[in-house]
Amino acid sequence: MTMPAPHVQDVVTTRPGVESTITNPAEESEERTGGCLCGQIRFTVRGTAVYPHTCACAHCQKLGGAPLMWWAGFPADGVTWAGTGGEPTWFETFEGEAKRGFCPDCGSRLAVIDSDIPELGINVTALDDTSGNDLVPVNQSFRDNAVHWLPPIPDAQRSPVA
Repeated sequence: MTMPAPHVQDVVTTRPGVESTITNPAEESEERTGGCLCGQIRFTVRGTAVYPHTCACAHCQKLGGAPLMWWAGFPADGVTWAGTGGEPTWFETFEGEAKRGFCPDCGSRLAVIDSDIPELGINVTALDDTSGNDLVPVNQSFRDNAVHWLPPIPDAQRSPVA
């Protein structure tokens, strides 16, 4: 079910009991920029985010150094790599299935390519502005692997990965 994007100053519930005021809807921000910590790799993504979610799989936990990572898909042809570092270095996490893109200088995790998903996954925290309503996670992958002290993301859009 597709929900219409909120208008400026709409109040949305992001988690049970937590409301946020949206002041920068996705439609006003069809182009976003981001990059790594050292600035060697910069990128631009175009379009509305697809299936924003968090992931608590063992790979995301180890690669991110955190309990979970926050991902959103963007059309692969809408992603442009720039900066002196160009495109990220790719590490194959699941042979023939998934590659993770990172900066070889500072180690920032930037992107993922999954063989069965047409969009390029962008690590949302690598974006310069993470306030778009279309970036609010709609699900959490690998719930069984999540830390017990962090509340799970509500399952607003079914994930193929529990």
